[in-house]
Amino acid sequence: MDPIPEPDYPIHHHHDHHHSLSNTEIPVNTITRPPITNSSSSSTLSRYENQKRRDWNTFCQYLGSHRPPIPLTACTGMHVLEFLRYQDQFGKTKVHHQTCPFFGLPSPPAPCPCPLRQAWGSLDALIGRLRAAYEEHGGDPGANPFGARGLRVYLKEVRDYQSKARGVSYEKKRKRPKGKGPSS
Repeated sequence: MDPIPEPDYPIHHHHDHHHSLSNTEIPVNTITRPPITNSSSSSTLSRYENQKRRDWNTFCQYLGSHRPPIPLTACTGMHVLEFLRYQDQFGKTKVHHQTCPFFGLPSPPAPCPCPLRQAWGSLDALIGRLRAAYEEHGGDPGANPFGARGLRVYLKEVRDYQSKARGVSYEKKRKRPKGKGPSS
């Protein structure tokens, strides 16, 4: 009996969002793979740097889980968009459907079956960290897939929909002029 062929799409399990790929299974190319570090060196990094490293490792594992694996040099904004949609299933933010009676209410009075999604701010921050990590690992800033126009459009659509669905404004916070705070 012939073995069952591997599917040409990633298989996602709802209970397993950490793939068991090692760094050696990630395609080798001109952009560097995540370095293998010991835990003592990571404790000296800032929270941001540690998160950026974890995000980069997760993204590289995601690309490596494709059949066939996608080398970083072939990664496009479409692959990044697919990654964001994959990450959405692990979100913790309730986003109401337009047909939900709680659509647009910031504090719903009761539970509803609407899905949990990644919050817009989390996706925006994730893309920022991955954009920086891509260039730090040797990627060409002019060809950075994390800066693709399609991603900016997608993030804006997510922000606008979540703002309406959750009844929350995502207006930019105004910075106070220095020295004018209440403790002056």
